[in-house]
Amino acid sequence: MTLLDKTPARQRGRVRWGAIAALLILAGGLALAWWIVTQPPRIERRPPPPASPPLVDVISVERRVQAPSLSGFGRVEAEKSTMVSSRVAGELERFAEGVVPGEVVEEGAPLAYIDRADLELALQDAQAQVATAEAGVALERAEQQRAEGDYARFGRELTAERRALVLREPQKRQAEAALTQARVLRDQAALNLERATLTAPWRAMVAERTLGAGSLLSQGTEVLSLVGVEQFWVRASLPGDTLAWLEPGDRVTLTSQSWPAEESREGELTSILPNLEENGLQAQLLVSVDDPLALDQNGPALRLGDVVRLRYHTTAREALIALPSSALRPGDVVWWLDDDDRLQSSTVTLAYRGEEQALVSDGLSPGQRVVTAGLAQPRVGQQVRPRQSAQTPAHPDEENAP
Repeated sequence: MTLLDKTPARQRGRVRWGAIAALLILAGGLALAWWIVTQPPRIERRPPPPASPPLVDVISVERRVQAPSLSGFGRVEAEKSTMVSSRVAGELERFAEGVVPGEVVEEGAPLAYIDRADLELALQDAQAQVATAEAGVALERAEQQRAEGDYARFGRELTAERRALVLREPQKRQAEAALTQARVLRDQAALNLERATLTAPWRAMVAERTLGAGSLLSQGTEVLSLVGVEQFWVRASLPGDTLAWLEPGDRVTLTSQSWPAEESREGELTSILPNLEENGLQAQLLVSVDDPLALDQNGPALRLGDVVRLRYHTTAREALIALPSSALRPGDVVWWLDDDDRLQSSTVTLAYRGEEQALVSDGLSPGQRVVTAGLAQPRVGQQVRPRQSAQTPAHPDEENAP
C-alpha cells in the first residue's frame, strides 16, 4: 500500500474522534445545566429587624371652663291654631278679600260674611219688645203711684205682706223683669248681628277654607282654619342625662337641609316637658321661634311639620378637659404618653359623654398627651411613636363663658 492510500484513512479516524468529543462536551454541558436548574436557591438567613413602634395620634389636653356641644332634631308645630266657626246660623255670603290659604290676616280683620237679613229682623223685633216692656214699666209705675195715694187716704196700717200687695210691688217687679228680659234679647240680637262678620282672633295665616260661599251654616259650623304667625314651637328630644346642662331661656340655633348652608334661625328653649318620649325614653323639649315665617325679617321660613336640626347654647359652669369620644376605652380608661413616649393608662371621671365629645372632670392633668387613635392591643409601658393631632374643638360658646 502506498502513502497516498494511507492518508484518507487517518483523516477519517480523526473526524470520528472529534465528533465523539463534541458530543461528550454537549452532554456534559446539558447535565451541568440541568443540575444548576434543579438545585433549590440558597437564601442567607439573617435575623429579622426590630419591629417599629406603632404610630398613634395624640392630643395635648387642657382644662377650660366649657360645656358640652348638644345638638339634636325636632319637628315644627304651631304654637296656636284654630278652626274659625260660625256662632250664628245663616247663609255664608262671601269671604273677605285676600282670605285665601297661604295669606296672612291681621288681628281683628274680617274673614267672612254671613247673610244679615234674618239677624237684622230679629234685632228689630227685640228692640220692639224692649219698647213694649219699657211702656209696661211706665204704666205700672203710674198704677203704683195711684195705689200709694189710695193707701194714704185709707188711714190704716196693714201688715208688710198686705201693704206690698196694695202698693202693687209684685206687679212692679214683674214689669221690670220683663224689661230686663227684653233688653237681654235685644243685646243678644245685636251681638248675633255683629257675629255675622267672622274676624281673625289674632295675626294668623289662612291654612284652609272648609266651605264655599252660599253654604248654609248652623251654629258651630267650621268655616276656615288659621295658624298663628307670631310664634312656632319645635318639639325636640335629647337623652335624659343632658338635662343638667340645659335650662329654660337658653339660646338655640336652628338649621335645615332645605335651607342654604349659611342660613339659620334663632330660638329659645321654652320648657322641658315632664313626660318622656315613648320610643327611646328621651326627654322632650319645647323650643319657641318668633316670627317663624320671616314676615318681618330676612331669613328662612319654618314650615309646619318640617324637621330641623337644633344646636343648644349651653351654659359653661366648671373647668373641664375636652376629649374626642374615640379616646375613651371600656371602663372610662384613657391611654396617655409619658416623657419617654411609653403608654400609661388612667381611669377618668366623666362630666359628659356624647357621640363625638367627652368632658373629663377628674383623672387627667393639663398638658398630658392623650392617645386618640392607633391603638390595637395597648399595654402599659409599650413604646409608641406619637403623631400630634388637632386639639379637640372647643364649644362654640366658650368664648362667652364666665
